[in-house]
Amino acid sequence: MCLAVPGKITALEKGNAEVDFSGVKRSVSLDLVPSAKKGDYVLVHAGFAIQLLDSEDARETLKLFKEIYDRSR
Repeated sequence: MCLAVPGKITALEKGNAEVDFSGVKRSVSLDLVPSAKKGDYVLVHAGFAIQLLDSEDARETLKLFKEIYDRSR
């Protein structure tokens, strides 16, 4: 099963972005969404941002992920 995860871009550097996934930060390639900018939410799969997300949709998805995680504990 493949899962893409939403995150918020916190910094940009030479075609890559630092993306915050609910407190965990990772470097992500922006090759597939070169128009992304700091503050945008992106959907990330396998180290690549694959889509820009509406900020409200991203926050709702992150809220659902947290609820699922909390239930599994």
